[in-house]
Amino acid sequence: MKNMKFLVIAALAAIPPAAWAQPQSVEVTKAPGQATIKGTTRVTATVQNIDPATRSVLLKPQNGKIVEVQVGEEARNFDQLKVGDVVTAVYRQSLTLSLQKNVGATASTEEQPIMERAPEGGKPGGTVGRQVTIVADVVAVNPNSRTVTLKGPKGNTVDLKVEDPAQFANIKKGDQVQAVYTEALAISVEPAVKK
Repeated sequence: MKNMKFLVIAALAAIPPAAWAQPQSVEVTKAPGQATIKGTTRVTATVQNIDPATRSVLLKPQNGKIVEVQVGEEARNFDQLKVGDVVTAVYRQSLTLSLQKNVGATASTEEQPIMERAPEGGKPGGTVGRQVTIVADVVAVNPNSRTVTLKGPKGNTVDLKVEDPAQFANIKKGDQVQAVYTEALAISVEPAVKK
């Protein structure tokens, strides 16, 4: 988990904050008792300089502002990185809410890390992320405001407004909602294009 956090921090440092402001693509899907929203952001940068002694890399993203990134020992194949290589970072997020009827499960939270490193001898890269699953109880339904009150595993409550009348009509006190949140950051490196 420590390695994953370090890789995420290093990768995020290389990406300008404005790139995270708006996903480049957003997809929303609905079905009875379920809704999903997915967002993807892609940023590319060119390697400008590499300092093997400090394992720092200067990257120039499309906005032209050079960013310095420290690459930890956990990142394989640092010696394969070359000036001119193109680094691509793809950040994906998704949230799925599913209505569960008559399940009787206990409200719960579960988190699973996602980590994949580049193979030995190849270009640096990999994927880091996590998937969080929460099961919450529907403790109140307010038809006047079209809100649903959910009680989580730690006893905290949250009110959600349900805009879709068909979805709202299907929710009853005593139901459960399962929320699955996934986020992943994939970093890949392509060799410089030879001219």
